[in-house]
Amino acid sequence: MAKIKAKNSLPELKLCQALWARNVRFRIHPKNFPGRPDVVINKYRLVIFVDGDFWHGYKWDEKKSVIKTNAGFWIPKIERNMQRDRHVNQQLKAKGYTVMRFGDIM
Repeated sequence: MAKIKAKNSLPELKLCQALWARNVRFRIHPKNFPGRPDVVINKYRLVIFVDGDFWHGYKWDEKKSVIKTNAGFWIPKIERNMQRDRHVNQQLKAKGYTVMRFGDIM
């Protein structure tokens, strides 16, 4: 758990490098946005999140049954994360932004 980083993960850094190489200018981790997105491209009104697959419930119906240790804690926690993600998406869409979420597959 100590090795899990909230910012500057390898997939996030690779995304930023690719955007910068294509002359797309962006902000990382702006504090004035709901959910603190990983990348914001104001020119295109685009918000990008690079989420961990497990922590944000990617393929949750399959993975939910696999959790054996401390399931009483992890299942509600991940479901709250998923609920929060939906709420943040709604807030950002209401502000006129397009929201993209990518799973951390590395």
